[in-house]
This record gives sequence, structure tokens and C-alpha cells, in this order.
Amino acid sequence: MTRATTVRAVLAAAVLLVSVFITLTMSPRLGLDLQGGTRMVLQAKDSGTAKADRESTDRTLEVLRQRIDSLGVAEPALTRSGEDRIIVELPDVQDPRQAAEVIGRTAQLSFHAVQGPGTEKTKDEGSETAESGPTLPDEQGGLLDLAPVQLSGAGVKDATAEFDAQQGTGWSVSLDFHKDAGREWTRLTGDAACNPAGDERRRVAIVLDGQVISSPQVDPSVGCKAGLPSGSTQITGSFSADEARDLALLIKGGALPVPVEIVEQRTVGPTLGAAAIDASARAALIGAAATALLITFVYRLFGALAVLALAAYGVISYAALVALGVTLTLPGLAGFVLAIGMAVDANVLVFERAREEYAARRNGTLRSALTAGFRNAWSAVADSNITTLIAAGLLFFLGSGPVKGFGVTLAIGVLVSMFSALVIARALTELAAGSRFVNDYRGVNGIARPGRVRTWLNARDPQLFRAPRRWLMVSAALVLVAVTGILVRGVDLGVEFTGGRLVEYSTSRPVDVETARDTIAAAGFTDAEVTTTGESDLSVRTGKLDNDGEHALRSALAEEGGGATKVRDELIGPSLGDELRRNALIALGVAVFVQLVYLAARFRWTFAVASVGALVHDVLILIGAFAWLGRPVDGIFLAALLTVIGYSVNDSVVVFDRVRELWAGNRRTPVADVANRAVLQTVPRTVNTGMGALFILVALAVLGGDSLADFALALIIGICVGTYSSVMTAVPGALLLERSSKAPPPARKRAPGRRTAAGRARRDPADNGARV
Repeated sequence: MTRATTVRAVLAAAVLLVSVFITLTMSPRLGLDLQGGTRMVLQAKDSGTAKADRESTDRTLEVLRQRIDSLGVAEPALTRSGEDRIIVELPDVQDPRQAAEVIGRTAQLSFHAVQGPGTEKTKDEGSETAESGPTLPDEQGGLLDLAPVQLSGAGVKDATAEFDAQQGTGWSVSLDFHKDAGREWTRLTGDAACNPAGDERRRVAIVLDGQVISSPQVDPSVGCKAGLPSGSTQITGSFSADEARDLALLIKGGALPVPVEIVEQRTVGPTLGAAAIDASARAALIGAAATALLITFVYRLFGALAVLALAAYGVISYAALVALGVTLTLPGLAGFVLAIGMAVDANVLVFERAREEYAARRNGTLRSALTAGFRNAWSAVADSNITTLIAAGLLFFLGSGPVKGFGVTLAIGVLVSMFSALVIARALTELAAGSRFVNDYRGVNGIARPGRVRTWLNARDPQLFRAPRRWLMVSAALVLVAVTGILVRGVDLGVEFTGGRLVEYSTSRPVDVETARDTIAAAGFTDAEVTTTGESDLSVRTGKLDNDGEHALRSALAEEGGGATKVRDELIGPSLGDELRRNALIALGVAVFVQLVYLAARFRWTFAVASVGALVHDVLILIGAFAWLGRPVDGIFLAALLTVIGYSVNDSVVVFDRVRELWAGNRRTPVADVANRAVLQTVPRTVNTGMGALFILVALAVLGGDSLADFALALIIGICVGTYSSVMTAVPGALLLERSSKAPPPARKRAPGRRTAAGRARRDPADNGARV
């Protein structure tokens, strides 16, 4: 065993042990679409006195945090997104009406003079007359008659909690007002100081959202009409550190009343999330088992070792998601399952190259062929994974909500799959290649024989590109059918892109569509679209529907169906829908441009343009297919579409990488013949990798339910079309462009350990002295 193999084996064992430890001791963070709950996106708006910027949004967030805590929601999460948006996640909240009511109120902080204790006549909390302000309970539960608002919270410049050890006063809250507000504060406290010490009227009430959060007495040392100057005001009392900080936070946060608008709201029932997890787990097991059987059947012992590396990949990638604190969403879970099928790609590339090397090196050993396979496949592995990482990056930076989670999951899956193939699988196969038994029995290792697909192609040697224009005409016809579907049937944009509300209900007894429509129309929702999504599931989509309206709609369906449980609820504001639609188009445009630049830098401009042409071909056909099928185009579809872009370019990269290699070694051979050989040599890899991914996706489509069916369907169509276009669209396009290009063939690259053009032999360092 070589030193390099030992290092790889030790590294693989260490990473795997750490991953197993993390898997057994840590739990994943589940998104609300998997654990159930409500997610809201709030947009801060400018008001007459404040601008919705980063600072004011942060203050609003803290006020909202206090409000949501009062609801008793377990482990709520509030984060700022961008300059003026706040994301609120409320686990286990299925009816968001109360939360939306609390969240939607504008933060109102005000200062009032106290007119005296509340009387029996005005004991109703919050009662108010024209002559006086409200009557509110103070911190101790007593009632206070308050004067009308005399100072708005917008005048507060700062509020900080301070500890004074020297004076022995303990914790206090210091207030600082803006210039004009400071004069009002001085007048307010000066008027209060005209009352005797201990009198209720010597107090100043600080009211936030209709609740008295503090009503301090003006210090006896302050004279009548003198008042407290701004910047030196302190609220003292028997505060603990936490109480002082909370009071300062409330005063400061409520001081800037920035209105907020709910631009997105999603509610998922816990049963849907649990069903999605179970369905994904079943799909992963069945699809991975089918993929494992395929790889073992094709590559025998080395295939079985690759399956072990694939199992290690699953453990390591899951541990990475848990350790990094990635929130696992439904698209992210689907991406994790999909990545299992795509993780075999690097192994397939290596094994196919090793087969070629073994066949070319008649006197070589299995280890030398395997080493050469890893070395020669590295370029294609790196380029194909980089293109997928580009797609994942675009999902993260240009997507929103769950789509971001899919991008993170996909990126982690790609990185771990490279480690799995180039470290774990390589260590296992190199250890096996050192065995005399594996070397002597050629039918066991899976590398010493060329494989059925390769043998069949070599026997027939089809000439695929004698007339490249014919293939392009077929591709153009497919695009024409797709565009016709887009124009005739139209694209059914989901509520994410159009704005509106989509609610799914599960009724106790089946309700047919017409009855549901009549029931909903009778409840006052005449413009609602109603469809069935299962035997007793109904989907209702409407342009505008508030939370009270949704409650009335659900009550009407419950009466008709013997009970109705909300399974999913999505509300997207029109402004956010426009933004998401714009971002989706930007994401597609950036994806095409970035792939073009990368491919032009790594290959030839002709290859880059042809690959991007095939990519656009795949995008149009996939959108057209969904138009003809009447399936919705939403954020999940966008995630699938960008994944297809990465997969399509991945396939093209593998083919063009082989074209470049063969052409550099045969510069006088016509490029059409070179391309034909390259395609025939890469077909086994394309077939085996595609089948591995399709096993997973078919399992997701069949077992994943409605929540994953469209995602899996989009990827199935995309992978089939992408596999076709990488050969029958990209290659013919590149051949036609090469005819008009005067650029010379690519330069030949000589690698150590390879036979030179003159047939000279060099020593392979991994061959233990064998000559090649």
C-alpha cells in the first residue's frame, strides 16, 4: 500500500468517524415546511417621521420580538433580511390570525401625564374620552387616568440600561431625546413636578402599544416647572439587569414607529411535513438501493466499493448539514435525496477512464489503470462539479426562502461527493487493486473488461455527425413544440410569481370540485379557483384573501366536508410576487451568462456557445412541457430548472472535455470524427449516471406525494432532455461553429505516465516498477 493510499484511508476514516458522532449526537434544524408552522415576511415602510432603513428595521424587529414572545410561541425566530425586511418563523402556529394582528400593528410609544388614579366610572381598560386620555392599568395592576398623548416615542433618540455602583442606585434606564422632543419632555416633567411627592399626578406614564410599561415618579428634587433636561433623564427603581435592558429596548425600539406590511405568509400543517419526511426517506432508500444495484452490476467489486463510499457520502453530507446549522427545508430535503443519485457521477467517470486505460495498457496492472483513470478523469470531474456549484450559488443568492435551502444543500452535496469519490472511493479501490485475487480474476474487479455498452458501440461504430444540421433541426422542432405550448396553453405561474393566496385543505369526507366551488362562492369568494389534489384534498387559489377571510372560507368547507384541516397556506403580496418573478428572470439570465463565461475560459468559445445553446434548448423545453401539462411554475420549479441547467452543462462538459483531449492528440483528424469518438466513449458514463439519478427521481415522483411530485417531474424531464441535448444539440452546434472558426486545434497536453505520440514508455510511479 502506497503512502498516498494510507493518507487517504486515514483521512476518510477520521472524517467518517466525526460524521457518525455528529449524526448520533446532534439533531437537524427542520424548516417550517417540515415541522409545521407559519412563516411571515414583513416589509418595513416609510412613515411621516421615519425612514425604513437598516437601523429602524432592527428596532422594529426587537419590538416585534417582544410582541411575539407575549403570544407564548415556542422558539420563534426573527431575522432581518436585507435593509427593510423581517422574516418571522413561528413553529406549530397553524392559525396565524392572532400573530398577524399583533405583528401588523405599528409600534406606538407615547408619554402621558398622569391625571390621577382610575375611578370606578372609567375602569374599562383602554377607555378614553375627548377630554382625557385612556385609563390603563399600571405595572402593578392599578388603574391610571392618563392625559392625551403629550410626547411621541419618535422623539426618543436613545435609551440605555446603566449600572451605577458608586451611587448605589443599581440599574437604571437613561433617556436621551431629540432637540424639540427634549423641550417637550422638560415641560411634561416640569408640570408633573408641581404635584406633591407621592401623588399619582407626579408620575409620567410610558405607554407602548396601549400598555403602560413604566410610570416613574419625577424625583422630589425637581422643582415645579423646572423639569428634567434631555440627556440627563434616568428612570430608576428596583430593576434587575434584565429588566433594565428590556425597558430600554422597549423604549428605544418603540420610539421609531415604522409600519410593516405582510408581503409573504406560509403555513404548513405538521402532518404534511411529517409525510414529506417519510416520503423522502422511502424514496431515498428505494432509489439509493436501485442505484447501488446498478453500480454494483456494472462495475462489480469496484462498484460495490463505490456504493460503500456512497453510503459514507450520505452520512458525511447529513453531518455537514447538521453541524453547519443549515435549516433543512422540503426542497433542501429533495436536493439531499437527489444529490445521492448524482454523487455516483465522479465514480462512473473514473471507472470508465480506468477501463479505457486498462484496455490500452496490455502489460499494465490494475492499479496503474486505476491511477490513470483518476488522473485523466480529474478535469471532467472538476469542471462538471464547478458548473453545478455555480447553479447552487445562483439558487442561494437569487432565490428566496426554501429555494435558498435547496442551494445550500446542493452545494454541500457536490463538495462532499467529490470527497467521497476522490478520497474514500479511491482509498477503497486502491486497497482492493493491490490484492492478487482481484488482479487475477478479471471478471471480479469490474475494470478489466470494457462493459456491455462500450462493447456494443465499438462493434457498430455509428457515425453520428455526418449531417449535424439534421440533429439541430430535430432540436429546433422540439423547441417549437415547447414554445407553442407556452403561447397556446400559457404558463401557470404560481402565487409566488403572481401574488395572491393558495390554501390546501383536507376534508373529513370527500367534496367534489363543483360542490366546493358553490360552497366557496356562497361564502362570498366568487373569484376563487378550486381544484382537487387528492381524494379528500382541496386547493383554493384567489387573488386577495386576508386571514379573516381564510377563516370564513375554511368554516364553509368544514360545514360541507364534515371538518376541514388546513394543510398548506401560502400568501404572497403583489409587490413581492413582482420581485420574485423579476429575480427568477435575473437568475436565469445570470446562469446562462456565467456558464458561457466559464466554458469559454475552460474550453473554446465554440464549445461554450454550443453548450449554452443546448442549455437554452433545455430550459425552453422544460417550461413548455409544464405549460402543456398544466403544471404550476413556482419557486420549487425554479430550483429544479436551475438544477437542470447545472446538469445539462455538466453533461456537455464531460463530452467536450473528451473532444478536447482526443483532438489535441489527433490534430489532423477532422473534428467531426473526433467528436464522434468522444461521444461514443462518454456514452457509458452518461447512461450510468443518468440512470442513477433517474432511479432517485422516479422514487421521489411516485412516493413523494404532491409536495415533491412536480419537483421530481421537472428534474426527470430536464435530465432526459439534457442528456439528449448535450450530445445531439451541443456537439452538432459546436461542429457548425468550428467550420466558420479559424482557431487552431487545442494544444496537446502531455501528462507523466502516459504514452507519448512516438510510443515511448515512461515509468508509472503507482505501478510498482511495471512498464507501460
